[in-house]
Amino acid sequence: MKTVLKHLTGIGGGIAVGLLVIPAACSQRTGKDAGRDKPMNILYIMCDDHSYQTISAYGSRLIETPNIDRIADSGMIFTNSFVANSVSAPSRACLLTGKHSHKNGMTDNTKIFDGSQQTFPKLLRQAGYQTAIVGKWHLVSEPTGFDYWNILIGQGEYYNPTFIDNGEKKVVKGYATEVTTDLALQWLESGRDTTKPFCLLLHHKAPHRTWMPDTVDLGAFDNMELPLPENFYDDYRGRPAAAAQEMEIARHMDLVYDLKMADKEGEIHTDTGLEEYGRAMYDRMDPDQKKAWDAYYDPIIEEFKKSGLSGDELTEWKYRRYMLDYLSVIRSVDRNVGKVIDYLQENGLWDNTIIVYTSDQGFYMGEHGWFDKRFMYEESFRTPMLVRYPGGYRGEVDALVQNIDHAPTFLEVAGVQVPEDIQGDSYLSLLKDGKAPEEWRDVLYYHYYEYPGEHAVRRHYGIRTDRYKLMHFYGDIDSWELYDLKEDPHEMHNVYGEEGYGKIQQKLYDELVELQKQYEDTTALKENMQ
Repeated sequence: MKTVLKHLTGIGGGIAVGLLVIPAACSQRTGKDAGRDKPMNILYIMCDDHSYQTISAYGSRLIETPNIDRIADSGMIFTNSFVANSVSAPSRACLLTGKHSHKNGMTDNTKIFDGSQQTFPKLLRQAGYQTAIVGKWHLVSEPTGFDYWNILIGQGEYYNPTFIDNGEKKVVKGYATEVTTDLALQWLESGRDTTKPFCLLLHHKAPHRTWMPDTVDLGAFDNMELPLPENFYDDYRGRPAAAAQEMEIARHMDLVYDLKMADKEGEIHTDTGLEEYGRAMYDRMDPDQKKAWDAYYDPIIEEFKKSGLSGDELTEWKYRRYMLDYLSVIRSVDRNVGKVIDYLQENGLWDNTIIVYTSDQGFYMGEHGWFDKRFMYEESFRTPMLVRYPGGYRGEVDALVQNIDHAPTFLEVAGVQVPEDIQGDSYLSLLKDGKAPEEWRDVLYYHYYEYPGEHAVRRHYGIRTDRYKLMHFYGDIDSWELYDLKEDPHEMHNVYGEEGYGKIQQKLYDELVELQKQYEDTTALKENMQ
């Protein structure tokens, strides 16, 4: 296995201060229209649960995303982008610290992020950048290292959300995606110091469960055909952890909470414990929002009540409703990404701003019969990543990258020395010419911790190469899984222990242990030895 080297030198000249390099160009800035005489601005746009399957730049047949595609068309599309832990809060901690979950302490959604630790916004701020985060935070503790923060509480609400504006709670009327975008643009326009380069983290709630569309997008996809994924009726044979989960559309998707069947008569009830929350989400709306919502959903509710669906017909109806709502939410995301791009272009920032569009993890669009994420299987492990680097490479990039790589990349872009304890690796060379250094990784490491927990996905860790994936589920289910992604891209056939895979199985196991030692994941190493 190749060992990844740290990029310890900055770009351009500067004055060294401890571990930092203050770019010499900081003294030459003259405002937001100064162009290339300034250090590169950084705009990081991250959605929550946006699947690569629903971005047209990735070849999606489900939806057109022309504005998100503008980033790919003028930059690059990463075809092998992955996360280190596919669940919201841990993924965000990996982004901020450039470290795996066991190192930053945010192993699952029940933890509280230690805001006193080193993060890339803090290092950028020390180097002369102005830093801001707007939208979803989900790390419980208050943001640190930001000049401006205006964040949603917890998961946030789709309608009339409550924000915490630098410590002050405010209910903001409107739709979350629109509101988050407008707050970010307000900061870019009048809240920041235009004599400084900026790093803005624009974090959308969308398209997180429960996929509530904006009123202007209701019904936008109702006439489209939605074929079932070919493994929708997966029987999970040979995969005990997959069989034991609780994230099936058929059995676990709530009619009221997830699918908006909150009838006015109160005749539809569910037994998941989520019905009350589903009705409360509707109650957040103002009269005009409710009027538009009712005009769309009331006829659907009435038709559903009359249909008497059951069995596979009910399951497939649920899948279709889920997908129509999810795609409608993405439509708003794409529209608002367009607003941000337009602002950059119209205000002299387009040619001096690196733009990253990604998600905190992937998501299941019915594959294996599922919604949600968490597993190391491809749909949740893989995440979209589109990047525009002004003057850089344009096209596809197939190098293996991970969300722990953003922090060192942004530091190198800014001319800041990357601290030795950061575990990710800068992909700046990929942005410049599309070519990976000779020392670039050829294997990725993953570890998921949240069990017992929502959706009952067992703890597991594993590695992925360009062709193979080895996983170990541990705890009350102790099982190994091995997949040949070339022969079995949908991960339906676990070949662990099968004849003909002995050599590759041993090689992957040795690489797994080596990575666990490199990343100092002692918990996983102990599990390997049991």
